[in-house]
Amino acid sequence: MTPGKWARTWNERLPDAPLELVAVSAAEAPDVLRDGRADAALVRLPVDRTVFSAIPLYTETTVVVVPKDHVVTAADEVTCADLADETVLHPLDDVLDWEAPPGEPAFERPATTADAVDLVASGIGLLVVPQSLARLHHRRDLTYRPLLDAPQSDVALSWPEAATTDQVEDFIGIVRGRTVNSTRGRAAPAPQSKDKSKSKSNDKAKDKPPARRKPAPGKATARTPRGGSGGATGSRRGKPRRRS
Repeated sequence: MTPGKWARTWNERLPDAPLELVAVSAAEAPDVLRDGRADAALVRLPVDRTVFSAIPLYTETTVVVVPKDHVVTAADEVTCADLADETVLHPLDDVLDWEAPPGEPAFERPATTADAVDLVASGIGLLVVPQSLARLHHRRDLTYRPLLDAPQSDVALSWPEAATTDQVEDFIGIVRGRTVNSTRGRAAPAPQSKDKSKSKSNDKAKDKPPARRKPAPGKATARTPRGGSGGATGSRRGKPRRRS
């Protein structure tokens, strides 16, 4: 695994909580989590879902590791049938779920993937592994090619379900690409600023005198004009006075 980019993001966001990376084998990872020696781990699925939570991240390409001068290197990718006549090493710490490994089995199973890589370099056989392990055990005299129809390895972020702390949630957020402002699934605070603005608006509305309504078009106002001849409401009532 190469969690360096996530570790850098963690150190930028949470400098007061140092993140320690511990390298363990795929077989050891569940026990490391159970014993509390790590808060979370990058693991290969499957894991015990009665104990661990897990977020699948990606599926690795499976490759066959061969000497650089091997005939397999003539192709860009190969199939299990292409390895039928080859001795294929199957280490005891193999992380691939085979029904039946391809090729001819070696006389003895290597103890580890690292041991198997040394045997490939000695010309004893070939090795099928996830691509990250081929890169981890890279040697100048070896190379690899994608193996199309082999089992693949799913990688996940996992942690004990009973120990889902805030810092574990922080790391989950970083791995999933959440921004620094994300709530990471926690309850977001209520938007107080909007409530205050509404309250201020209501207070102003209470203090403001009621607006005077305008008359509808074509209707006279309730006030009586002091003079003028603008209509019936402006005329004098009674008989006109005689002039001498």
